[in-house]
Parts: sequence; C-alpha cells; structure tokens
Amino acid sequence: MARPTLRFWIVTAATVLTMAVTASLGLWQLDRAGQKLALQAQIQERSALAPWRNAELLGAADATHGVHRPVRLTGQWLPEASVFLDNRQMNARVGLFLVTPLRLEGSQRVVLVQRGWVPRDFTDRSRLPDIDTPTGTVSIEGRLAAAPSKLYDLGGAGVGPIRQNVDLVAFAQETGLDLLGVSVLQTGGASEGLLRDWPPIAVDVNKHHGYAFQWFSLCLLAGILYVWFQLISPRRKRRPHGSDDAR
Repeated sequence: MARPTLRFWIVTAATVLTMAVTASLGLWQLDRAGQKLALQAQIQERSALAPWRNAELLGAADATHGVHRPVRLTGQWLPEASVFLDNRQMNARVGLFLVTPLRLEGSQRVVLVQRGWVPRDFTDRSRLPDIDTPTGTVSIEGRLAAAPSKLYDLGGAGVGPIRQNVDLVAFAQETGLDLLGVSVLQTGGASEGLLRDWPPIAVDVNKHHGYAFQWFSLCLLAGILYVWFQLISPRRKRRPHGSDDAR
C-alpha cells in the first residue's frame, strides 16, 4: 500500500475542518431555534397571566420583565404629545401608528400607548388624521410591549407629529414626561378612528431548521466526497486491469 502523500494529509485536514465548522453551524442554528421556542413558550405563559393594573405596573422593579403580559390601566390621555409613526402596516395596508402618552391615574408616571393604525392621506402627507381622543379618566386594555418597533431611518429628524421612529429616552427628554421604559399595545375592536388588528406574536423557527439542514447537508457532502475521492477512487485506480478476468 502506498504511503499517504502530503496532498492526502492536506485534503484530510481541510475536510475535517470543513465538517467541524458546518456541523457546528448546524448545531448553532438548532440552538437558536430552541431559544426561540423557549421565547414563544414564555410569551404564551405571560399572555395567560392576570392583567397588571396601575399598581402592579408602577410597583414593578423592572417593567420590562412583564413584556407580553396583559394590562388594564386607567389614566388621562396627553394628546398634545401624540405622534404618528410613518410607514406602518396593518392588514397589508400602509399607514400610521398613533402613539399617545397615558398619565397613569394617581401618579405622575406616563406610559406610551400604541393606540392603533390609521390610513394616511397620501394627497397631503402633512395632514394629520382626525382621531377622537377621549378626555378625562379613561380605561384601556392591552399588552405590555417594548418600545415601538423601529424602521430604517434615512437620517431625517425624529421630531414633529409625524415621524419614522420614536425613542423612549429621547421622547422623555423632548416632552419632559416621566416615561416608563415600556409601552402598551392597546387591544380591542376598532374605535376612535383606529384599527387594532395587531398580528399575533409568533417566532419563526422554520428558517433556523432550514439553515441547520443546509449546514448538516454540506457536512455530509464533504464527508462523502472525501471518502470517494481519497479512499475509494484511488483504490479502484490501483487495482490491476484484468485481475478479475478468468484464466
């Protein structure tokens, strides 16, 4: 049997490295899928809990730990600080999300409420939609959320009644309000000129399973090619011609 050449060992090392890397990436994708499944389970568990009211929300050491939990809050709207978030979709239509601060009853603390979606006037993009904002003490239901999601901003100033994004810290400094570090996604039927057909909260694990399959397939392919070209094919070439012929 011929001694292994330098080329053989280089190809072997490269194959082992390739298989190790692709297998590790496949396992990493499976781990990411597991993390998202755990997150989905946590979201469902919190969604089934009893709603937080003003006292529980204000008394939470870290309100972000209650994200996705139902809330039932009372307070007063602060419509003068309302903003419309541009380029937001609902039911495949592009429009605006209305965000209004709610001062919690019995406190000076304020929570930003994502009240719903409204179509935009594309003939006059500076025109503000006509929204009915009740005065006095109101009661709302919703679920606790992180800050309103951000879209890619081309660098325009984040000021004015219509803007691309809103940052809680910057908005607190801009308005002087004592904002909580979370927001509320108001739920319920359409009212006050707003739709609230929020998409269900779900995490996508299919793409991670797909990526894992691709990485494991590459790992297997590297192993098959190595066995064929480095082990089987050379032996077939070394076999004497006619060695199996009948004499």
